[in-house]
Amino acid sequence: MPAFLSFLRPRRVSPAGVALIKQFEGCARRRADGLFAAYPDPGTGREPWTIGWGATGPDIGPDTVWTQAQCDARLEADIARHAAEVSKAIGKAPTSQHQFDALVSFHYNTGAIARATLTRLHVAGQHKAAAEQFARWVYAGGRILKGLVRRRMAEAALYRGE
Repeated sequence: MPAFLSFLRPRRVSPAGVALIKQFEGCARRRADGLFAAYPDPGTGREPWTIGWGATGPDIGPDTVWTQAQCDARLEADIARHAAEVSKAIGKAPTSQHQFDALVSFHYNTGAIARATLTRLHVAGQHKAAAEQFARWVYAGGRILKGLVRRRMAEAALYRGE
């Protein structure tokens, strides 16, 4: 594919981006039998139900149980889907691999890439201001969660290439 058409190629998350997502999602709720059980949203204590590496959706409820292989396969599929959504949201905006990885991690956790000021600033090339926007996304259930503060700091650092 000619270089000038490279924006048509689907972008992929690097190993560093996958590691960041895994670090903050964790593959939680391993049972004694080695399977993983779904759990309610940590911020609200209710929906959405989550399993494995932060997977949510209509196929996941309080009785959902998966193997490690199912958790890992869903992570791979979810990252690919979120990467495609980030690519669509940023269009042809110049984006480093670090920035892309941080945006995918952010979107994986929030689902907000299409509506976030962060995205608009990134597309406009205002990268310093975009990096500052990560810190606004630390609330769940109306309160600040320390885990989200840590995640957003890590995403902002990755976005800045640190």
